[in-house]
Amino acid sequence: MLLRPLCLPLLLLAALPATSAELLVGNKSADTVWRLSLEDGRKLGEFATRKAPHEIVVAPDGNTALVANYGGSDAAGDTLSVLDLRGKAPPRIVELGRHGRPHGLRFLPGGREALATTEASQHLLRIDVASGRIVAEIALGEGKGHMVAVAADGKNAYVTKVDRGTLSRIDLARNRKAEEVEAGGGAEGVAVRPGSGEVWVSNREAGTVTVHQPQTLAILRTLPSPGFPIRVAFTADGRHALVSNARAATLSVFDAQRKRPLATVALSRDGAQYRDTMLGRAALPIGVVADPARPRVYVAISGGDEVAVIDRASWKPMAYWKTGREPDAVAVAAD
Repeated sequence: MLLRPLCLPLLLLAALPATSAELLVGNKSADTVWRLSLEDGRKLGEFATRKAPHEIVVAPDGNTALVANYGGSDAAGDTLSVLDLRGKAPPRIVELGRHGRPHGLRFLPGGREALATTEASQHLLRIDVASGRIVAEIALGEGKGHMVAVAADGKNAYVTKVDRGTLSRIDLARNRKAEEVEAGGGAEGVAVRPGSGEVWVSNREAGTVTVHQPQTLAILRTLPSPGFPIRVAFTADGRHALVSNARAATLSVFDAQRKRPLATVALSRDGAQYRDTMLGRAALPIGVVADPARPRVYVAISGGDEVAVIDRASWKPMAYWKTGREPDAVAVAAD
């Protein structure tokens, strides 16, 4: 696959090297990724992407970010953007060929390769990031693979299918799908709990979170998370699971070890001017990430063009930071 530089005026802002930890925010309707200071939320720069950046992941060394360019209603996207966070090179474009609608992204351990789901071709791609070459095309079968997570040892990946309500295990040693089981209606968000290997799935139509055994994918526990749970993430120590509920405009916090609800954080603000979203005029929280170094959680408020900053001591919003139009994905680039 071709790997091309993306030369746009916004690169003058984006080329500044990262001097401290920052938050990367993908703005779907602006076709940009903003860089926000984790000190105070000020804008440090931005990258131009292709149409509708949906997901962002940062390499283990913090030097590179990968963005899925999903495309719009008129045409499917078929590229990934590779962003140099140290300012040494302009963004590059990875061409995916017949594999349209890239969405879920994860780096494999070591950061040399990454995985990307492609809804249009129903595949999971294994990509050499430096060259842009597709190393493996893994067929996922019927249904659209949406989000992906990776086991800590890199031996297995896990893919959700919203349209089928399932979770699949991908054997990365053989590059093939090994298991597929029912999770819950609208299975979407997926994450591997650090230290345990458990696979947590947010089921948006069912209003639940299911906890799965990592090999058989058997359901170990089903937890309530009402209001269209759309993403799931963990704190770095694996103590807390964080689930954004798009319709309810809340963040569900779970004690991950005991597998029980701990707190519900209201994210919608009185008097805020929200715009029309896929769920009506609403806050619409989507992406969520925990800061690995600070006691905070960041949630993209898609309907408000902002990020909510949640204090983990009180489990309450402590600030709202401005973003570009329709923020969705969020990722932390460490110091």
